[in-house]
Amino acid sequence: MTLRLFDTATRTLRDFTPLVPGRASIYLCGATVQGEPHIGHVRSGVAFDVLRRWLLAGGYDVAFVRNVTDIDDKILNKAAAAGRPWWEWAATHERVFDRAYAALGVLPPSVEPRATGHITQMVEMMERLIERGHAYASSGNVYFDVCSYPEYGALSGHKLDDVHQGESAGEGKRDPRDFTLWKAAKPGEPTWPSPWGPGRPGWHLECSAMAGFYLGPEFDIHCGGMDLVFPHHENEIAQSRAAGDGFARYWLHNGWVTLGGEKMSKSLGNTLAVPNVLEHVRAVELRFYLGSAHYSSMLEYSDQALRDAAQTYQRLEAFVRRATERLGDVPVGKWTDAFAEALDDNLGIPKALAEIHRVVHEGNKALESGAADTAREAAGQVRAMLGILGVDPLDPHWSGPQDSSAANDALDVLVRAELDRRQRARAAKDWAEADAVRDRLHEAGVEVTDTPDGPEWSLISPMTRKTN
Repeated sequence: MTLRLFDTATRTLRDFTPLVPGRASIYLCGATVQGEPHIGHVRSGVAFDVLRRWLLAGGYDVAFVRNVTDIDDKILNKAAAAGRPWWEWAATHERVFDRAYAALGVLPPSVEPRATGHITQMVEMMERLIERGHAYASSGNVYFDVCSYPEYGALSGHKLDDVHQGESAGEGKRDPRDFTLWKAAKPGEPTWPSPWGPGRPGWHLECSAMAGFYLGPEFDIHCGGMDLVFPHHENEIAQSRAAGDGFARYWLHNGWVTLGGEKMSKSLGNTLAVPNVLEHVRAVELRFYLGSAHYSSMLEYSDQALRDAAQTYQRLEAFVRRATERLGDVPVGKWTDAFAEALDDNLGIPKALAEIHRVVHEGNKALESGAADTAREAAGQVRAMLGILGVDPLDPHWSGPQDSSAANDALDVLVRAELDRRQRARAAKDWAEADAVRDRLHEAGVEVTDTPDGPEWSLISPMTRKTN
């Protein structure tokens, strides 16, 4: 099956045909580094990391650009409120975002450009727009003339009469629907030189300039959260195409992480910072949770939903680890046809996960019956499929207490001693003592699973332990 993607611009499911055969070029709107990231911020990184991994697995040479907006009204305001230089504030939170992406196993982008490093490209784009009659300068500002672009509103479905940019009126703006490309200098704000005087770029201009610089005037896929469809992405299309560029050929948008039915945002005060969540579940479990729904759907957060996802992942992980313990090395195999068909159908994660669960079920049956070859093949398939989702339990990125190490060997000796005591109690029909051993281990964060070959143990995630 050919990869098919739902294109926001045409509102249809389209076969993916890259601009250059064998290559895929992707631009993802990255972070505005104004503060600490919450799990809603990183959902797009996880969702489109799966797209990237699937394209790589299909043999594509993928150029993946994820920008950093490091100059913005919010950054300036928050830095001023904290009494810190704006550049320090931006750089500090850029590093926090990088740590969050890395913790969740998101592959680093091919390049991660900062807005402040591409003023030259922005000035050049504004000059083209003015020459073509799509932009104008006034009082040191530069504005895009929305009425000059007849297709404005096609991506979002907004009618021109209903457009509100959500920005201040701006000095010299001819029409309130026009949006700002360049902001004239204000006292105390950082500025860069331009033909229209010192100032700083508008948000929308940044992404068009950076996407064009790294991926060319036309590229394959533009990704981002659905909250960016208007005005950000609508304005990107308008200014890029008005300047003469083809720009993105496919538009993909991920749904929000919601809390109580509302989009997770700092302004609502309903945020869940990534480091805080990682105090309750492992990073691999949080990634599994964020990637377990279809990328375009809303993901309603609750502690219970996170716990359920963690426990689901632990069951998949347990099969892979049991297979490795009993059969030795289990190399990454090949995903199943059903898994491939699910991902080729607009990254159908729910169907892909259903296939993984099916293979795990068959693999567990094979392990119990002693069918080693069948069990090994199933474990290899599961590793391959979970690897595409970025959560292969045996990937070195997820190395931790459950992996082979001196510390884990020591822990295994201690736990095995307790399990031996439990087995002796069960043999003597001392059920109270057997239950007491199991309860002590559970309290310490160790889950015991009785199998035909004897008891096995695994660590329980902190959040799961707190609720049991």
